[in-house]
Amino acid sequence: MAKNEKPKFEALMTRLEEIVSSLESGSADLDESLALYEEGIGLVRACGKQLDAAEKKIKILQSGEDGKLTETDFEVKSDE
Repeated sequence: MAKNEKPKFEALMTRLEEIVSSLESGSADLDESLALYEEGIGLVRACGKQLDAAEKKIKILQSGEDGKLTETDFEVKSDE
């Protein structure tokens, strides 16, 4: 992977799953567990940034009254 190339979301998630499994197994000592935890927090943040960027790019195509397609921004609806 090139220096300027961001890791793919799937690769980040795979590594995060490995970290969670390792932490859940309890096989690592305290220092290693803390290092894994810190790495995991970084991965969660990186995944969140990628998801936020993807959400901004999403457009929903809707058919207008004249039959032409128009773009509108994607909005996440909450259950609140």
